[in-house]
Amino acid sequence: MASYLCIARHERPRGLCKRLWTAAARLWTVKQTKNLPGTLDPHARYALYIGCMTDQSAEFAGLTALVTGGASGIGLATAMLLRARGAKVAALDRVKPPDSTDLYPVIADVTDDAEVRAAIAEVGPALDDKLDVLVNNAGIGAAGTVEDNDDDEWRRVFDVNVLGIVRTTRAALPLLRRAAGDRGQAAVVNTCSIAATAGLPNRALYSASKGAVYALTLAMAADHVAERIRVNCVNPGTVDTPWVQRLLTAAADPEQERAALTARQPLGRLVTAAEVAAAIAYLASPLAGATTGTALAVDGGMAGLRIRPRE
Repeated sequence: MASYLCIARHERPRGLCKRLWTAAARLWTVKQTKNLPGTLDPHARYALYIGCMTDQSAEFAGLTALVTGGASGIGLATAMLLRARGAKVAALDRVKPPDSTDLYPVIADVTDDAEVRAAIAEVGPALDDKLDVLVNNAGIGAAGTVEDNDDDEWRRVFDVNVLGIVRTTRAALPLLRRAAGDRGQAAVVNTCSIAATAGLPNRALYSASKGAVYALTLAMAADHVAERIRVNCVNPGTVDTPWVQRLLTAAADPEQERAALTARQPLGRLVTAAEVAAAIAYLASPLAGATTGTALAVDGGMAGLRIRPRE
């Protein structure tokens, strides 16, 4: 069974992990404290131990989260992962998430400021009137060169992908500030894209909108770091989501298009929604309390690798 280093409080490993802990204890000096506070005090001391990768982490226990675009794809995967790790999670979308999920559904369109504000007002009491984690994931795609989309389409994509983040964060800031004041920190994670930092063909409009998301993430991180609100983003590569499936269906040769999308990722396959969700959970976690203003690539190596063509 594989193992990994992690940071936790008031936890002890079991089974094989217990034996690994005994061995590791000879190498690490761990300062223990009595009656550690239950809040996420950024200055609290932690114990370093070896834990099993199959153990489900509970670092979000007692925390609250809101995920936009939470009814499908990356948003749903993220909401379910945060819930599995102990958070109380609301999923904001134009439709409800599947009934089988243990999520608080809230219906709103991120292009409508009044709807967003009403949704945040509605979800506040359900999330204990504070918000530890905001995941701005709602977004739409667009294909074509700079001349292929008219002004209305440019406005529509920016309205969702960029202003959607603005509206939701603006409305949620009072709840984020309350969480940061009570627990020592809060986190915002924006879903950006590899298209923000790499030139991709036939993605002019989409790339421009995600470039704006990247710049906005850095500006927000600078604006709110003093309030102990961390702001980061994930930069996924091509993810196997409903939008990509629609893109493939619309292609003249869906199989050829899928092969092309797969080939441009050095890993040799599409990224999964669960893999992006795991990256979002890392950035949102209180264990990443020193991470802000960061873009985390989840792209199968697209951003940094230049490999030889496979034979």
